[in-house]
Amino acid sequence: MPNNAQPHVALLASPGMGHLIPFIELGKRMVSHHEFHVTIFFVASDHASITSLLKSPTPHNLDIVALPFVDISGLIEPNTHLVTKLLVIMRESLPSLRSLIAAMKIRPTALIVDLFGADAFEIAQEFGMLKYVFVTTNAWFLAVIFHSSSLDKQVILEGHVKGQKPLKIPGCKSLFFKDTLESLHDIDSVDESEFIGTKMTKGNGILINTWQDLESSTIEALRDNNYLGGLIKVPIYPIGPLVRQEGKQVLDKQVKQWLDKQPIESVIYVSFGSGGTLSAKQMTELAWGLEQSQRKFIWVVRPPSNNALGSYFTIGKTDGDGTPDYLPQGFFTRTKDIGLVIPMWAPQAQILSHPSVGGFLSHCGWNSTLESITNGVPMIAWPLYAEQKMNAAMLTEDFEIAVRPKVSTTEEIVGRGDIEGMVRMMMADKEGHAMKNIVKELKQNAEKALDKGGSSYNSLSQVAQDCLHHLQV
Repeated sequence: MPNNAQPHVALLASPGMGHLIPFIELGKRMVSHHEFHVTIFFVASDHASITSLLKSPTPHNLDIVALPFVDISGLIEPNTHLVTKLLVIMRESLPSLRSLIAAMKIRPTALIVDLFGADAFEIAQEFGMLKYVFVTTNAWFLAVIFHSSSLDKQVILEGHVKGQKPLKIPGCKSLFFKDTLESLHDIDSVDESEFIGTKMTKGNGILINTWQDLESSTIEALRDNNYLGGLIKVPIYPIGPLVRQEGKQVLDKQVKQWLDKQPIESVIYVSFGSGGTLSAKQMTELAWGLEQSQRKFIWVVRPPSNNALGSYFTIGKTDGDGTPDYLPQGFFTRTKDIGLVIPMWAPQAQILSHPSVGGFLSHCGWNSTLESITNGVPMIAWPLYAEQKMNAAMLTEDFEIAVRPKVSTTEEIVGRGDIEGMVRMMMADKEGHAMKNIVKELKQNAEKALDKGGSSYNSLSQVAQDCLHHLQV
């Protein structure tokens, strides 16, 4: 229970692990480093990994509250874009949020929402709270959202989408069509970007899960009125990298024993996040590529998206050695000395932090990207959806800590030969060694940003000071 002298901040996270994880880490940091009481509201979900996350221990002054599930099936069409679905879910959740805040004896000083929750600013206004948006991805993504919202929609569709010309972002890296956001492909989604961008300018500031040195030129462009600052109009606070900590959760005994036996930095970890799936044909090619590379691997496997097996491995759908029928026959037997397959989910932070892990084949979600960087692990970039292609472009072209397949991972099948080559290069060649050196430097740089007196620590301290001042007024 917060007290009158202690700033109380409410955080509102939209559905999905990609949003909830950084919100929980932000809450922990505000409690442990800035002496806040924090209440995190999130839209209820029965996703197994979210359930596991919520069971993890949290600090004394951090409360996590699930908002009731909202059924939006009657409000949207079956093919409605994901961004629209999230906006509708968050709007329909507002009455529950308002009731819970109204019932608090000590109401929050500030409300921090993600991109899809800015409609809740009306509630913050009603109760006299400061209003912030927490962008759980990077500064370049924010720059694209704001710049695209300022352009004529037909200019985007004709020039960037149909003409496939780069979208030039003032003061920032240009966005090539091959890496563009799915949401820029149709007018309705561009309208949503404009709506989100407009809402963000109505708050007291924007927090971003990045840090000054990682995206210095982009952050300066967001602040400079000659570039994007004139559109944004509110302070920008880079406060990252906020990632899952190892905590008290331990590796499965079998996984730990297997990793402990491997040489340092000899294992590549393969995972496509909490929502990523591959086609049956692509899974076959990936399996053969890993096998042919003859490098050690841990692979978190889910059934392919076009397979009706359901969520878990099922008895009767395997061959003699237990290999599921969507992987090459005998795969488990042939790779028993080099690989370990984990069904459905694995404690990623614990695996990436193990000394034996030296590479990460990833879907390039921003949480996974930051976890890889903060553990000093280079990547094979395999984007699937949302802004992941933008992240992959930054990782390969700007940071030079990743390699990317020769073909589009969202439109074509990546062949086993390409996969084998990338794994060998990452784990054994001089190019991979150079990437490891760079990412280890970035790891140290990230740690400095979060340390007391670092750029991200100071950014969050400024938000904390504003909340304290608002509490005393």
